[in-house]
Amino acid sequence: MKKPNKDLLVKYLVYFVIALLITVGVLAIEGFFTDSIAVNIQRFADGFSCAGFLLLAFAGMMYISGEGAFIGIGFVLRNVVQAFVPMGRKYHISYKEYREEKLGNIKKSGDNCSLIVGLVFFAIGIVLNIVWYECFYNVV
Repeated sequence: MKKPNKDLLVKYLVYFVIALLITVGVLAIEGFFTDSIAVNIQRFADGFSCAGFLLLAFAGMMYISGEGAFIGIGFVLRNVVQAFVPMGRKYHISYKEYREEKLGNIKKSGDNCSLIVGLVFFAIGIVLNIVWYECFYNVV
């Protein structure tokens, strides 16, 4: 039997703690608990949905960054900085050379920790929204 990869477990734990902190932060902004269970369910739904959405957005940004979508922006910013540095134009390289260099340095990660944790938190938020809507929508 294989031993679980401890690095992967640590990554999942870190993303889970980050998502919990975001959820608690949203709950703190809205006020933790009230006398109404309907309002409490709505606040927890907001917290879990927000944390899940932010982790899913982060996973999407990491994916498109890993595909090289931001290489052009980096090239432009590098050239802007070099324009203001004395003798900076001496180190100018073409976009083709810059792209080949950056694509060679990209490390593609095989784990999808932020995606999976984000999906779990977003799903919990959706379920809590459905429960709130079905049970308490006409009450509030």
